[in-house]
Amino acid sequence: MWVYEKKLQYPVRVSKCDPRMAKLLLEQYGGADGELAAALRYLNQRYSIPDKVIGLLTDIGTEEFAHLEMIATMVYKLTKDATPQQLDAAGLGPHYVAHDSALFYSNAAGVPWTAAYIQAKGDPIADLYEDIAAEEKARATYQWLIDMTDDVDLQDGLKFLREREIVHSLRFREAVEILKEEREARKVF
Repeated sequence: MWVYEKKLQYPVRVSKCDPRMAKLLLEQYGGADGELAAALRYLNQRYSIPDKVIGLLTDIGTEEFAHLEMIATMVYKLTKDATPQQLDAAGLGPHYVAHDSALFYSNAAGVPWTAAYIQAKGDPIADLYEDIAAEEKARATYQWLIDMTDDVDLQDGLKFLREREIVHSLRFREAVEILKEEREARKVF
């Protein structure tokens, strides 16, 4: 079903060790509006959506996993040379004590990821509006992350991710219109 290329969707570069920024990026790793929640939400919703838009949810859900991989790479690169003292000063002391340098699905505040983040109503239009909202929240979060760093290399990757959220939102909006047209079409038996 998928072809995995052993490269990131977009190159991830960072210019310096920055555990504080890594902690903030965890919001997009394991937060309610992060990439893991989005990928699982869309791939789950495919089972109760009309055939006309299943492919869209599959494509975007899969791409969200590529974004998750980019965020993980950013966090890794921002912390790989950090000392335990630097991690602690950045607020990652509890993470370090529990996980060392391993990534763990949690948000920026350290709250573990939960399946409660995945929304699925079973009504295709309601689910797509949820998806549009999720993409817009992710777009806003990426903008705020861009604002929080002066690392132009990191900003480059974050800007790519922000722009993909905009594209996803637009595609979900198109899907809503397709389903509305189908719903409003006159049925003749």
